[in-house]
Amino acid sequence: MATAAARQAGGSVRVTLWILLVVYIFNFIDRQIVNILAEPIRLELGLSDTQIGLMTGLAFALFYTVLGLPIARFSDRPSTHRPRLIAIALATWSAMTALCGMAQNFVQLLLARIGVGIGEAGCTPPAHSLIADMVEPKKRSSALAFYALGIPIGTLLGMMIGGVLADLVGWRMAFFIVGVPGVLLAFVVAYVLKEPRRTMAEAQAASNAQPTMPLGQAVRSVMGSKAFVLLLVAGSAAAFLAYGKTTWTTIFFQRTHGLTPGEVGFWFGVVNGAAGIAGTFLGGWIADRYGAENRRHVLTAPAVGMALAVPLAFFAYQAQNWAFALALLFLPTLFNSLYYGPTYSAAQGLVPLRARAIAAAVLLFFQNLIGLGLGPLFFGMLSDVLRPEYGEESVRYVLYGAAFLGLVPAFFFWRCSLRLNEELDQKG
Repeated sequence: MATAAARQAGGSVRVTLWILLVVYIFNFIDRQIVNILAEPIRLELGLSDTQIGLMTGLAFALFYTVLGLPIARFSDRPSTHRPRLIAIALATWSAMTALCGMAQNFVQLLLARIGVGIGEAGCTPPAHSLIADMVEPKKRSSALAFYALGIPIGTLLGMMIGGVLADLVGWRMAFFIVGVPGVLLAFVVAYVLKEPRRTMAEAQAASNAQPTMPLGQAVRSVMGSKAFVLLLVAGSAAAFLAYGKTTWTTIFFQRTHGLTPGEVGFWFGVVNGAAGIAGTFLGGWIADRYGAENRRHVLTAPAVGMALAVPLAFFAYQAQNWAFALALLFLPTLFNSLYYGPTYSAAQGLVPLRARAIAAAVLLFFQNLIGLGLGPLFFGMLSDVLRPEYGEESVRYVLYGAAFLGLVPAFFFWRCSLRLNEELDQKG
């Protein structure tokens, strides 16, 4: 009987992880497709590089991050049905993605992107909370890394599908085609995923017996961990570079190497996606394998990987042949992708049980506000500053600087790793 129950529980976990992975893939398709479509959008609407950075980054990230904290607090309530919350969020961001294709000017496009950000704010905090509740700590890095495969897979599909559609039917129809399926998927999520806490009646009783931790107390608990603060800095710096480089590398291959959106979407999508998938999976596996022996090794791979990626990325951006440049980008992209599973696993293990969604939301707040919000925008502003001197090559010089900045997250991941034996998994 116990064995049968264990198999049933294991099957439920696998179903939940696979469905959440698909949702996260849709999340990143809708989030990242704008990167491959940015150049044709710029040409039709007459946008500057700064406006591109604002549209692809800050407009989305500002609302995504601000709403993440109250949604996370709502997720941490014992009475909240997290799968239904995720379903509502999915339907919202998918519908707003479709509306992006109807924009007639910069302001309308900006508002639609804000809508995408509002919807996507309701995905990851409850998803991380679900996974943390269902998976034992020693397997948590691998489980969160599996969920995180949605990032490279979604980015890969967003670039490939967006690029091909841009060449075939234009950027407007591309937004509509990728947005509508997510609305249909939301019904599957709402009726297939189960809330593992308990029935709603039991949840209300548990809520009375164990009330939700007040927001201020939850945030203080999260930020009271020195290791978490270091992790926050490292993860935010990594996201700043990752989002900035992804947006502007796609534009770099179009402007400097003369590829079409479809060509960039396919070739860069394949290289970036394959490397991201491999790196994300390896990062979680290494953290679980070696972190079980010594907790500091949960973050060893991200620290070492970020440092190794620096010279490799520089030589990739320097290459004159686009195919050679893409091949050189594989390893630094893989190394830069090692951090996701270990980072969010460590975050879940550094805080009390009732603050897990808040921990994910705080980390997402800074990663997305600094990373997604400011990364593409800062790189775009810097490109505009350099354009008078370097012309169309301005993006190449921006990416040179981005490559060397990879030493910043490497340093902070290393500093955080030194505290993990003391702090990780010490709170109930």
